[in-house]
Amino acid sequence: MSNSKYSTNMHIDLFREQILAAAKTKTPLSIQGGGTKSWYGNANTFTTLDTRPYSGILEYQPEELVITACAGTPLKEIETALAEKNQVLPFEPPYFGDAATFGGAIAAGLAGPGRISAGNLRDFVLGARILDGKGQDLSFGGKVMKNVAGYDVSRLLPGSMGTLSLLLEASVKVLPRPAATTTLRCHISQARALQLANEWAGQPLPLSASCWIGSSKDGDGEFTIRLAGAAAAVKAAIPLMGAAVHAIELDPKAAEAFWRNLREQELPAFHNLNSNDVLYRLALPAACGPVTIPKMSDEIILEWHGQQRWFTAPGDDATFASIKALANANGGHATCFKQGANVDPTKQRFTLLSEHAHSAALEAVQARLRASFDPAGVFATSRLP
Repeated sequence: MSNSKYSTNMHIDLFREQILAAAKTKTPLSIQGGGTKSWYGNANTFTTLDTRPYSGILEYQPEELVITACAGTPLKEIETALAEKNQVLPFEPPYFGDAATFGGAIAAGLAGPGRISAGNLRDFVLGARILDGKGQDLSFGGKVMKNVAGYDVSRLLPGSMGTLSLLLEASVKVLPRPAATTTLRCHISQARALQLANEWAGQPLPLSASCWIGSSKDGDGEFTIRLAGAAAAVKAAIPLMGAAVHAIELDPKAAEAFWRNLREQELPAFHNLNSNDVLYRLALPAACGPVTIPKMSDEIILEWHGQQRWFTAPGDDATFASIKALANANGGHATCFKQGANVDPTKQRFTLLSEHAHSAALEAVQARLRASFDPAGVFATSRLP
């Protein structure tokens, strides 16, 4: 149920008051919804601006595959409404807790196993309504005005982590739930899994997601693939792909639990984090083969056909520098995704734009955007560099 017009205006006025007061004192505000991802990004201790009072689905057009909702709307409410019409958020945003909100999912910019086939969260954002650092109520996207600077602002918001503006509302594209879904599993080497996943991705096969879990040093690991799409296409692909690796078909409930636990990082490999270690995320090109980093954990998780890789290693600066150098050399980047209790909370957790040859020029663009939308630094929490 959407907010009444009076309630909507009241909440937005309160947000504007907070923003203008912060601009006057030049004190940053940390935007937060359910707080399920408060650990993600660089640490900040600034005053919280809570988006949850502004909640509700404003418009849902199943026949148009579009839903519009307030930023504080529980993500669970969004997906429940979609499920009633047999539709889904195809990028499978992780919750990391029951209190996750729609705006928080967009601001974090994270996507689940289906991202490799369906596309990134950013690709599905059609429009957005924001309050900038001057308290201005602005709307962008296909259904409303276009930014005069030429930027598609609504698609700048995913992954911005509340450092550009306050997201009020967003419209996103949704998709029908696949008619059929099947999960296959086998045991093969990391190199073979990477080879097959990328070969299959280039063929007309209903490959929806893949995951390899095993030793970072050698040997076979557990390779799990998800097929989703038209029933006939899935049925035809099962014997073809299964025979290539002697795979077995998982029970549907077990398969659903696996992909959910992968998305929510509830698999055992994600919990083996010692107090002095960091869970690192590597984003690498599809053509990149197995990589080895000194002192990295024995177990590694590969998602997105190898384009997203998870492992633990010491949280010191030298180790992070070597991981960033390896990622950079392969055309990717690295992130300190989660930190152990004894790791310095003030350390930089991202690869900076200036550290990558292909993105160095974007640093000036980013600075101009922030200066335009937030001249007083109301959202300058440095949660995202």
